[in-house]
Amino acid sequence: MKEKKGLSRYRKQLVFLMDLVIANIVYFLMIYWVPIRNGTELQQIIAWMPNFLLMMLCLCGSLWLSKSYDSLWRYAETDEYIAMMAMGAVAYLIYFVVQKLLPIPKIPSVLSLCIYSMSLLLMMTARFAYRKYRMKVTSRNQGQKVRCAIIGAGNAGVALLHEIKNNSSNHYQTVCFFDDDPEKIGKYIHGIEVKGKIDMMPLLLRNTMVTEIIFAIPSADPIRRKEILEMCSALHCHVKVLPDTLAAVQSDNLSQNVRNVKIDDLLGRERIVFNNQEVFDFLRDKVVMVTGGGGSIGSELCRQIAKRSPKELIVVDIYENNAYDLQQELKMTYGKELNLKVEIASVRDREKVRKLMDFYRPQIIFHAAAHKHVPLMEECPEEAVKNNVFGTYNVVHAADEFGVDKFVLISTDKAVNPTNVMGATKRFCEMILQSMKGVSHTEYVAVRFGNVLGSNGSVIPLFRRQIEAGGPVTITDKRIIRYFMTIPEAAQLVLEAGAMAASAEVFVLDMGHPVKILDLAENLIKLSGYTPYVDIDIIQTGLRPGEKLYEELLMKSDGLMKTTSSKIFIERQQEISQQEMDVKLQILREALEKGGRDNVRKAMKQVVPTYRDPDEVNQQAEEKLAEQNTAQ
Repeated sequence: MKEKKGLSRYRKQLVFLMDLVIANIVYFLMIYWVPIRNGTELQQIIAWMPNFLLMMLCLCGSLWLSKSYDSLWRYAETDEYIAMMAMGAVAYLIYFVVQKLLPIPKIPSVLSLCIYSMSLLLMMTARFAYRKYRMKVTSRNQGQKVRCAIIGAGNAGVALLHEIKNNSSNHYQTVCFFDDDPEKIGKYIHGIEVKGKIDMMPLLLRNTMVTEIIFAIPSADPIRRKEILEMCSALHCHVKVLPDTLAAVQSDNLSQNVRNVKIDDLLGRERIVFNNQEVFDFLRDKVVMVTGGGGSIGSELCRQIAKRSPKELIVVDIYENNAYDLQQELKMTYGKELNLKVEIASVRDREKVRKLMDFYRPQIIFHAAAHKHVPLMEECPEEAVKNNVFGTYNVVHAADEFGVDKFVLISTDKAVNPTNVMGATKRFCEMILQSMKGVSHTEYVAVRFGNVLGSNGSVIPLFRRQIEAGGPVTITDKRIIRYFMTIPEAAQLVLEAGAMAASAEVFVLDMGHPVKILDLAENLIKLSGYTPYVDIDIIQTGLRPGEKLYEELLMKSDGLMKTTSSKIFIERQQEISQQEMDVKLQILREALEKGGRDNVRKAMKQVVPTYRDPDEVNQQAEEKLAEQNTAQ
C-alpha cells in the first residue's frame, strides 16, 4: 500500500482538531453574546466549563466512533451529512442525560442546545466548503471542459448530471437540460436549468457555446429517438447517447459509458427481438454445428445458441484468429457449462466435412461459411463458386448422409435477381437446398436478409474510420438504397426460422423501409460534430462491379406466405430435381476446369436464370424511377 505523504497521513486528527476549534469558538461567542450581555458573572461561566467539555466529548466522540472522520469529505453526498446530523442528535441526547446525572453546574438547556446546534452546523459547513474548494481546484487543474447539453431531465439524465458534477475526472461541463415535460421547463436541477422543450433546441442553444449533446432518454421509442437525433444532426454538435441498459445507467462512471450514436439508432423502427419458447426447445440439449462460426453472423449465432443450453456447440471456421477469439469469449462467459468444440476446417474439403459430421453427429447445422464481399468476388468469381457453391454442396450432402435433423443456410437479399457473382452463388445455394426436397430426411431451409450493420466489411465501420481520419467519406453512388438490420436481429431471425418446420423453404424478414446510403453518411458526419461538404467531404467513387443501385424489395406481396411470426415470411420456390442440379453442377465444374473469370460468369448465368448484368438492371431501375417522378 502506498504510504500517505505530508499532512494527509494526519487527516483524521486534523479534522477532529478543526471540530474542537469550531466548538470552542461557538461556545465563547455564545457566552459573550447571550449570558455576559444579560449580566451573567464570569465565575458562573467558568463553572460551566466541565459541562461544555462533556458536551464536546459527546459530540466529537460520537462522530469519531461512527467513523465520520474516516469519510473522504471531498466526495461526500447527502447521506454523509444526514448521518452526521443523526449522530449529532444522538450525541446531544446522551450529553443531556449524562450532565443531569453528574454533580456539575448545568448550562441552561436553551443555551446548551444553541451551542450544540451551531457547532454541528459549522462543522458540516466547513466540510461542505472544503468539498466545493477541492472540486473547483480539480476542475481548474484539468483545463477547459466540454460544454454539453443533456436531452432528458428524467432519472437517467439527472443521474448523468450528478455523476458529471461529482466525478472530477470527467471532461464535461453541463450547461442545460432539454425535456418535453412542461412541469420541468424553467426549473433547476442541481443548479442546471431545464431550458425548454426538445424541439426548441435549435433556437435555445444559440450563443451557449455547447459543443456536445448527450441523449439521455433510454425509454424513448425508436421513432422518437430517430426524430431527436436527426434534429441534433443539424446543430453542428457532437452527439452521444447514454447506454440504454439498466446496468449502464446504474454505473459508477456513467459519463465514461456515454457512447457515440449508432446507425441502428437512426433506423426508426423497433428492434426485432425473437424470444420464442419454440427456439429454446429447438436448441436445448441438441448437438449444434455452425460453419463460418467465427464470422460476424456466425459468431453472433454461436452466442445466441450458447444461451439456450445446447448439448454441444461445434464451431467450424477456416480463419483461426476469429475462431480463437470466439472460443475465449464463450469460455469466459459460460465456462464448463458450455460443451464447446472448435474445428479449423474448410467447407471446400469434402472429406474433412464428412469426418466432422461422422465424429460429432450434429442434429442441427447453421451454414454461415461463405465469401460475401461483392467486389472481391467479382474479381475472383472462381473462389466464390468453389467456396459458396461447392462448399455448401459438401455440407448439404454430408448432412443428408449423417442424418442431420435440420440444415439452415444463411442467404442474402442479393440472391434476389442477382447482378453479381456473390449473389448468384447464394441463389444457387438456395437451389441446392430445393433439390433436396423429397429425397432427404433432413429439413433444409434458407434465411434471406439484407445488409447487416456493423458486420465485417460493412459500410458503417468504414464511414467511422474515414470520419475519424478527417475524411473524405466515400460512397459508390449517392442514389444507392439498402435495407439494414442489426447483427443480433439477423442471428435471431436465423434461429427463429430454423425452429419453424417444413423443408426447402426460403424465409425472409420484414426489414421495414430501405435507407439511402447518402443519408447514413451525412447523419454520421453531423452526429460526429462536423458539417458535411464543409468539414468533411462526401465523394462518389462510382458503382463497383456487380453493384445495384436499388436492392430488390424482399417483401413483395405476391409469392409470400405468412408464418407464426409477424416479421417472417416464406417465399414460394420452384422445385428442382436432383438430375437438373447435377447438370448445373457439371456446368460449373467444367467452367472451373477451363479457367478464366469470363467463363465462370457465363456458367453462373447459365445455371442461375435470374442472374443479370448490373448495368441492365440499374438502367431499368432509373427509367422506372424517372417515370414515377414524371407521373407525380
